[in-house]
Amino acid sequence: MANSLIMMGFPKGSLEESTISLFGKAGWKITKSSRSYKPSIDDPELDGRFVRAQEISRYVEQGFFDCGLTGYDWILENDSDVVEVCDLIYSKATTLKSRWVLCVKEDSDVKTVKDLEGKRIATELVNVTKKFLADNGVNANVEFSWGATEVKVPDLVDAIADITETGSSLRANNLRIVDTMLYTNTKLIANKASWENPEKRKKIESIAMLLQAALDANNKVGLKMNLPKANISKVIAALPALRKPTISTLSDEAWVAVETIVDEKIVREIVPTLKENGAEGIVEYPLNKIIA
Repeated sequence: MANSLIMMGFPKGSLEESTISLFGKAGWKITKSSRSYKPSIDDPELDGRFVRAQEISRYVEQGFFDCGLTGYDWILENDSDVVEVCDLIYSKATTLKSRWVLCVKEDSDVKTVKDLEGKRIATELVNVTKKFLADNGVNANVEFSWGATEVKVPDLVDAIADITETGSSLRANNLRIVDTMLYTNTKLIANKASWENPEKRKKIESIAMLLQAALDANNKVGLKMNLPKANISKVIAALPALRKPTISTLSDEAWVAVETIVDEKIVREIVPTLKENGAEGIVEYPLNKIIA
């Protein structure tokens, strides 16, 4: 068992709680104290450490971790040679991809990336920013920022490269986006040697499958109900979400039990139509995982 033990890098910081929650839905209970970097996991084949997402790809490449969760941006920034197992699009705020953008103050004369020639830019993503500028034929002074990057323009720097999910923080700081450098999301990555180990690869693939299944279930719910048999075709025609329901017979041959999975946001639109077509005993229930 020791040879197949998976050492995993978990992201500490903004993704920490959402990662623990995601693993919980996928079937792993992870607990840790607020000051601890070593979690307790209810799986004897899985161990790990919470470290900054910025560092995880380096530790995976070097073999300290067999696999880990980090952003595509940090894989590029560290130029890490790892296996990208799967995409896991989640964050603390949304289920959308984030993007790294070049920003200036709203009243800045900078309108395009070309206007940043000779300017000073602060960012945490230094290497990616330098490459983006070089690809656009721009020479600028790119400096590392330790945080609170938004407040540095225009007094300390001319522009910043920062990550955004919704753009609300940028708008709150009166910043305007000049260009998008990169779209990014969380990825499950693996060490190349670990990926070549059959036992470890099987475990990592199982983790990937269950995490993706938990994410797929995030915005969906199950619906079940009893429905007059004569109205099945009418209901399915009116509700595309019920195109592939499970239909079971009941002791009363004039009725059937119907069960299906739908987007949570359309339940409020579906239920009145179901009632109009004679549905009874409608039950909505949450889902932990959807495995295709």
